[in-house]
Amino acid sequence: MTCALQPLPAPLRPEVAYTGCLEAPSLIAGFLRHPPVGFDARVSHQGLPYFFTPFDLLTTADDAFVERVRGWPGYGLWHAWLRIDSCFVGTTVSEYAPFPQGVSPQDLAQWLQHECAPQRALTIVKDVPCNSPLLSEADNHYAQALINECTRRGFISLEGQALAYVPINFSGVDDYLARLSHSRRRNIRRKLRSREALHIEVLQTGDARFNDDAWLARLYGLYRAVYDQSEIHFDLLTPAFFTELLRDAHSQGRVFCYWHCDELVGYNLCYVQDGKLLDKYIGLNYPLALDFNLYVVSWFVNLEYAIAQGLDFYVAGWTDPEVKASLGASFTFTRHLVWVRNPLLRKLGNRWRHHFESDTQWHQEHTS
Repeated sequence: MTCALQPLPAPLRPEVAYTGCLEAPSLIAGFLRHPPVGFDARVSHQGLPYFFTPFDLLTTADDAFVERVRGWPGYGLWHAWLRIDSCFVGTTVSEYAPFPQGVSPQDLAQWLQHECAPQRALTIVKDVPCNSPLLSEADNHYAQALINECTRRGFISLEGQALAYVPINFSGVDDYLARLSHSRRRNIRRKLRSREALHIEVLQTGDARFNDDAWLARLYGLYRAVYDQSEIHFDLLTPAFFTELLRDAHSQGRVFCYWHCDELVGYNLCYVQDGKLLDKYIGLNYPLALDFNLYVVSWFVNLEYAIAQGLDFYVAGWTDPEVKASLGASFTFTRHLVWVRNPLLRKLGNRWRHHFESDTQWHQEHTS
């Protein structure tokens, strides 16, 4: 069997209809045209996006396991071996892996095992949904069938990350806060007082102001500030990617800008899609954004916007589950399907897989 191993030229990449994808196809297309720094993004002949990039195996390991490995003899000499040139199936701009419609789980699993996985030492099908309340029954059924088929073929199935979301089943902020504990309500209300000093502006993507290159550079700089202070550095998005997103008038993007006098304190890029407000990217002007508690303020501004628009869900993304839990989020989980080309290492990976399921362990402790 043959496979399209080279990326398609950008003008020839059609926008594919996907199963189990919350985002508009244009966001996936933007990822393929302008992949993150160091990513080699490609698309299969079926329309499945995937990418190659070096990956540090300890990136998603729990803290105790990382400390244990770093204590092994000679770690400073051989730790570079843990950085492996890997293949990831999916994207880093979609909440779930986008699977092309019209390709059965069995055919997709066969392609993954026989054509995709042999290209690299490690292959990860990332963010496969598991009974997601954000998807249709048919989408969840497809995802479970793919998980079953891949595990039958020897893929290691790992618990993935915690995706935060809020069902919009309340009439306003006071109703929402009433569901939280007294101490959390008091803490949140204290932080929300910062909102009184802010001017909030909502721009649609494609607005004429995004034609200003200097303004775009400023927005990208605030995104980069958030990326640089993050503990995990994996997918550094490019200025070209952000430019395409912000100038796309058809994507239903909303840019929430927070101003104090004439100073941009931060912004939040969200998308309205199929009854959901998808929170995708945030840019913060440090330390001003911390002074104004912008993370908490933006959370409640987004909730109010979702209520006003009659939406069903606010989808708040993957990172910082502890903070999002304190703000009242619910969580749904994914699975990662991992193929290790070396059979011996595959057995070891299966034995140690629980060390790479930290979000699930956190959630179990949190709910208990």
